[in-house]
Amino acid sequence: MISSKDLVKERVLIVGSNGMLGQRLVEFYKSKDKVELLTSSAEENSFIDGVEYQSVDIIKKEKVKKLVLDFCPDYIINASGFTNVDACETNREMSWKVNVKGVEYLAQYSRVIDSRMIHISTDYVFDGKNGPYTEKNPTNPVSYYGRTKLAGENELRISGSKFTILRINVLYGPAKFGKPDFVKWVINSLRDKKQIKIVNDQFNNPTFADDVVQAVSKSIEFNKDGIYNIGGPEFLSRLEFTGRIADYFDLDKSLITPVKTEEFNFAAKRPLKSGLIILKAQTELGYKPHTIEEAFSIMKNELSL
Repeated sequence: MISSKDLVKERVLIVGSNGMLGQRLVEFYKSKDKVELLTSSAEENSFIDGVEYQSVDIIKKEKVKKLVLDFCPDYIINASGFTNVDACETNREMSWKVNVKGVEYLAQYSRVIDSRMIHISTDYVFDGKNGPYTEKNPTNPVSYYGRTKLAGENELRISGSKFTILRINVLYGPAKFGKPDFVKWVINSLRDKKQIKIVNDQFNNPTFADDVVQAVSKSIEFNKDGIYNIGGPEFLSRLEFTGRIADYFDLDKSLITPVKTEEFNFAAKRPLKSGLIILKAQTELGYKPHTIEEAFSIMKNELSL
């Protein structure tokens, strides 16, 4: 006999559903029987077929209000963001609107309907002088992007909404649409016999997109409040990570030239010695990240790399 409890579906709203992480979240939740899913991004149409979709720019408060209050989700997963770090320096007004005001609007209406908001943040809230970091380390962003992401976290904290903040770093994964991630860019460049310059003084534990999906799912399952660091199991330089890509996909490493970050003259300053310690997520959420080679295997199979 089927109980009424078995028939109840959790209503999940994914904001930023066309982004690299958003696409993986949509693929995960669209297959769940006990989930009623609504997806939303700024683009006119969804990149993924077969899902309910609304085009909403989160900087428009009334549009956010209608999106949230009409659907009345149990969970709002905010995977949206102005993530071009250098463009944030030159287009500060728009980066503030997306990364701060957009979060404020989502949190405001999340509180109204008593839903939980799962918000994706970044290691760029730290200065990169003494990483890797725990959730308790003091923040000190060195770029405008980092400042907006920290301000977005703070808007969520003071909103009165139930929330979970997941901080990630160097996101990569098998999203089929949109611009290539770092892994695909390296593969495409080296297969085209292009020389590439890779920094050897930035350290992180790169985050596989499917592991973030796992963390989102776990934080919902365990109803966890607060901040959790999410990342891969290995800390390494961007140059070392590139070498692992070349080794796995049998590419010519002689095309890779090591450089210092300062040689690029980026508009935005980067945290160099960064990365996120994931012990809290492993302990409290049962978070189990893929190894780098396991992640590459999934990408190779799904994207025919």
